[in-house]
Amino acid sequence: MSTHDYLEVDPSSTPLPQLHQYLLGSVSPRPICFASTIDAQGRLNLAPFSFFNVVSANPPVVVFSPNNSGRDGTPKQTYLNAKAVPEVVVNVVSYSMVEQMNVAAAPWAHGVSEFEKAGFTPLASDLVKPMRVAEAPVQLECKVIDIKEFGEGGGSGKLIMAQVLKMHIKSSVLGEDGKLDPFKMNLVGRMGGAWYCLPNRDSMFELSQPMQPTLGYDRLPEAVRMSKVLTGNEIGQLSALPVEPTQADYTQALAWLSDQGFDNLSLEQWHNREEAAKKLLSAKLVREAAALLLL
Repeated sequence: MSTHDYLEVDPSSTPLPQLHQYLLGSVSPRPICFASTIDAQGRLNLAPFSFFNVVSANPPVVVFSPNNSGRDGTPKQTYLNAKAVPEVVVNVVSYSMVEQMNVAAAPWAHGVSEFEKAGFTPLASDLVKPMRVAEAPVQLECKVIDIKEFGEGGGSGKLIMAQVLKMHIKSSVLGEDGKLDPFKMNLVGRMGGAWYCLPNRDSMFELSQPMQPTLGYDRLPEAVRMSKVLTGNEIGQLSALPVEPTQADYTQALAWLSDQGFDNLSLEQWHNREEAAKKLLSAKLVREAAALLLL
């Protein structure tokens, strides 16, 4: 692979709107922080930000960044409010409220309540002054513990770190196991440009978390690592095995392939063996696929 295969971007010489598009298109989807704040005069403000994440569980801390306007460099009211009254409610955004959220994102004048303009229902918080958004499936009451400032011009970041004091979770988004159900939450993710995304069973998948060292990519035979048949993800599944496959796995692989109509004699050819392993992987028979390629 050569440098001609890449678009090389130098942030120092790239116009801000173009750089902004490259960054947001690259780092996505992003969760949305619908931040409720209050100014020193008690006026409410509500605004969405997709530079947002949770960074600690002990203590519980979330961060989000209300960057300066890329158009005229003015600071966001959320940032000014958080400096004046260091409290915020972080509301998450489900699909059922996304169009109203978009109205709140408009550049309303200071002092105008986005709760009223977007039709959201304010709920009194228990521990902080800003209001919660009743329509949000989860609301986090937070105190601002620090603010980091990166530059002063258009697009410069103002990173707000906020410790969660209390969570409000609607029971309607809990599964039978008492955990948050991502499909009931139906949270919106921010993509590049004007695009958003949603969780659904066609686009979501689970990966088991490796709790111990795995077989590892480097221990796979070179023929497997350099395969033109297996994808990087499929080779990754083989690398993630906690232990090497056994002869029993190999026997099970042959039995399954025989049931699928594979001629075991054809497996003497490496290409056919790779294709057979690919079939096993698609059936989630990872140990059996590994046995076919490693033994």
